[in-house]
Amino acid sequence: MSEKIILGIDPGTNVMGYGLLKVVGNKASMIAMGVIDMRKEHDPYLRLGKIFERVTGIIDEFLPDEMAIEAPFFGKNVQSMLKLGRAQGVAIAAAIHHDVPIHEYAPLKIKMAITGQGQASKEQVAAMLTRLLNINDKDKVPFMDATDALAAAYCHFMQAGKPDISAGYHNWKDFINKNRSRISASQLNALKHK
Repeated sequence: MSEKIILGIDPGTNVMGYGLLKVVGNKASMIAMGVIDMRKEHDPYLRLGKIFERVTGIIDEFLPDEMAIEAPFFGKNVQSMLKLGRAQGVAIAAAIHHDVPIHEYAPLKIKMAITGQGQASKEQVAAMLTRLLNINDKDKVPFMDATDALAAAYCHFMQAGKPDISAGYHNWKDFINKNRSRISASQLNALKHK
């Protein structure tokens, strides 16, 4: 049975969330979640250094097979976007440094994958993850950044069973038509009768 670890990252310049999922077959369970708290560090460049150092430490400790990271939300404040983009870039650089494949997801896509609605609140996402992953009260952390990071990892887990749209597939039927050699005759026959 296939097994992998997914690291989820919710980029932030004050608090950055991380969450780790263990996937065995088609079942996911939480390994850990937490935050990298940089609020006491006033130098923006030292904050970036701390992000690189901590994400590298998390990768060294848990040896994830893949990383899922939330794409920065495009707000009106350009300065905030720049800072958030730098934080995300440093986390990505830490993954690249360890040859960990990176997958980026928009906040809307992550919320849709977890709750079924793109306008879900952080609290709704956290509550749904608690149910989906049977997270105990003792494992919860006070920052929603951690559950947002876990949500990015869970979103990637959910996407793993779907065809890659970026590869030119528009839906399952298109995927099947372009990959007939990868599908057995009995599977094709079963699909025709659905």
